[in-house]
Amino acid sequence: MAVVKARANDIDLLARLLRAEAEGEGEQGMMLVGNVGINRIRANCSDFKGLRTIPQMIYQPHAFEAVQHGYFYQRARDREKRLAQRSVNGERSWPGKFSLWYFRPEGDCPPTWYNQPLVGRFKLHCFYEPKPGECDNIYNTF
Repeated sequence: MAVVKARANDIDLLARLLRAEAEGEGEQGMMLVGNVGINRIRANCSDFKGLRTIPQMIYQPHAFEAVQHGYFYQRARDREKRLAQRSVNGERSWPGKFSLWYFRPEGDCPPTWYNQPLVGRFKLHCFYEPKPGECDNIYNTF
């Protein structure tokens, strides 16, 4: 059962984002990107107020660098579509479980990003959760 509304073209769009943002991090890395994206839709707080759909989340200005590159615009593959559907269905894991931000630094993860604390690293990406009381919607169970 989906935790956000998603049609087939939304799944394709999310699949393209997962691949473009984290293909080099393997399936787990792509799933973590999906966690962050779905969390942003569900959060309705901070920089993500009013996001209700996958396209709104992906095309939010300055949200994802991948949308600026041609690789993002290539056709979605079945592997990434399956991962995107799992994300939409609410499958989450640490460190993306409650994260709203991630990025790939040149070196070590900074202790904060957009004033939010570091919760962990997966391969080359650092993940950041909102401070307690800031975005409680992401902690709701599905």
